[in-house]
Amino acid sequence: MDFRPILFITGILLATLAISMAFPMMVDLFFGNPDWKIFFLCIICTGFFGGVLILTNMGITFNLSVRQAFFLTCSSWLTIALFAAFPLWLSELGLSFTDAFFESMSGITTTGSTVIVGLNHAPPGILLWRAILQWLGGIGIILMAMSILPFLKVGGMQLFETELSEKEKAMPRLASMASSIGIIYVFITFACAVMYHLTGMSMFDAIAHAMTTVATGGFSTFDESFSHYHDPWTEIVGMVFMIMGGIPFVLYLKAMNGNTRPLFNDSQVRWFLSVLCIATLILTFYMTGHHEFSLGEALRRSAFNVISLVTGTGFINGDYNGWGVFPVSVFFFLMVVGGCAGSTSCGIKIFRFQVLYEVSKVQLKQLLYP
Repeated sequence: MDFRPILFITGILLATLAISMAFPMMVDLFFGNPDWKIFFLCIICTGFFGGVLILTNMGITFNLSVRQAFFLTCSSWLTIALFAAFPLWLSELGLSFTDAFFESMSGITTTGSTVIVGLNHAPPGILLWRAILQWLGGIGIILMAMSILPFLKVGGMQLFETELSEKEKAMPRLASMASSIGIIYVFITFACAVMYHLTGMSMFDAIAHAMTTVATGGFSTFDESFSHYHDPWTEIVGMVFMIMGGIPFVLYLKAMNGNTRPLFNDSQVRWFLSVLCIATLILTFYMTGHHEFSLGEALRRSAFNVISLVTGTGFINGDYNGWGVFPVSVFFFLMVVGGCAGSTSCGIKIFRFQVLYEVSKVQLKQLLYP
């Protein structure tokens, strides 16, 4: 297998990562935190390795095979997580390299698990860096690669198929489609940040939470997550944009082009929303019957946690371990469902359950009527 295209594209991704480090560096510089020097050092290091990979493998006409695309997808996550861990490792948090690598891998894969304790007092640059990692991992890095590869005479359709599972092209050119989806991603993130700020969040917290909400990653700037605010309007904004993050972004693109019907008629979206509604209603009735929650509070708490867990975001607005065995059991199964294919959410994805349902129905019919 020819590794030159893989190394070249990895260099582009590392260069992008180095540019992204400039934002937390400026934030630390603004707040007077000494960690800005760490980010500056990491920018130079990451940019150097990215530049070397680009310069030593450029000028060659090559096409990505399916095998190379899959290898690139795996190796890029590993490489990016490795370089993204250095600011966490060298910062004043005092993390071991193992913990720093775990945190960066959790961020870039939008898993949302964290080993950092005391987020309320963590450096602002680190908090923003965690949010940026999840935002890039949500959809940004792959879309960036899809946008650049066609201009470099590198086939990007294979990468598109392995990541988004959406083979239908909504626009003639892959680069145009990728850049348009990227613009939608940025716009939704901006709208989410504005809405969070209007509910009372500081601008810094609003931007950080918007990135992790739309990316359905779940990193927060507080140990208590959304329990820190105790604001129903903040939770409502979070629910709306978590759902938007769980819907295929290709459908938003089609809606922008005037074709809004797929956004409402898509069977995957209908299944997704149906799972959210059914699970929310079941837990709402359980909580009103077994706990001293009003109907409105039970509905809000149930809906927020159901949406958060189904999309794989991981935000919480309370300790649901104290609600009893039944809600925890329901949440356990909801965790693996995931959102729609082509969204930023994780999990098995709704369309695979649709396939399983259709195959099971056919097999059952064959058993009943051989």
